[in-house]
Amino acid sequence: MAAEHVLDKSLVRPSQPLSILVIGAGGNGSAVFLHLPYLHQALLAWGCGGLQVTLADGDPVSESNCVRQPFAAADIGLNKATVLVNRVNLFWGLYWQAYPHHFRKDSLKDDSSYPHLIISCVDTRAARQAVAQTVTRARSHTAYWLDLGNNAASGQYILGQPLNQRNRRIGSRLRTVAELYPEIMAAEIGEDPLPSCSAVEALERQEPYINHVLATSSLAMLARLFRYGTIAHHGAFYNAATGRMSAIPIDPELWRKTLKRKP
Repeated sequence: MAAEHVLDKSLVRPSQPLSILVIGAGGNGSAVFLHLPYLHQALLAWGCGGLQVTLADGDPVSESNCVRQPFAAADIGLNKATVLVNRVNLFWGLYWQAYPHHFRKDSLKDDSSYPHLIISCVDTRAARQAVAQTVTRARSHTAYWLDLGNNAASGQYILGQPLNQRNRRIGSRLRTVAELYPEIMAAEIGEDPLPSCSAVEALERQEPYINHVLATSSLAMLARLFRYGTIAHHGAFYNAATGRMSAIPIDPELWRKTLKRKP
């Protein structure tokens, strides 16, 4: 039976900002990051402490990135995270941070570095595995993990509560993408093709706007959670060919069926 999820009580801190780590500054990551200032402004208007965001990515801007990602020719060769953070800080008057390195399982070195929310926008199984290992460490106190992923014409976003120091093993805990769909980080399956090296190839591998649909839809879900304290779904699947968005209900029975499904 579908239910509602209630915001982690420890995050109801009106005077303090919520810390967010966005991993990946590609198609999904850049779209999410550039929309986060609107959520920050909304939280301030609602009397909350806003957001403190760090963007992590070790890749430089390439020529093909300028086709469907928010980079210009002048950015080519510069680090993606640094470019976007500088742009957002300058425009919005913020002090958000860039981590111009690839995220690895040991990137968060001490307890104080764990954010309240991790948003992963990565395109390899190995990278997702590193995120999963990080958020499920015994000393991790990350409350939520939001993962976005897509292929050429479809994609999904899933919000979960990783098992760690903060989140207990209870039936109502939101299951993570790694728990519901473990194949998404199974390295033995093999990785998808390498990044596109031409404009045409970039558009063939991912249609325009799919990243923005996933980014805005997932952030709209977070906005409702932070404003009203509850949500009735914790993700969705989107198909650009049919125009359908299928929400993932908060349903422990559905989770059990998903976990028991045969490979």
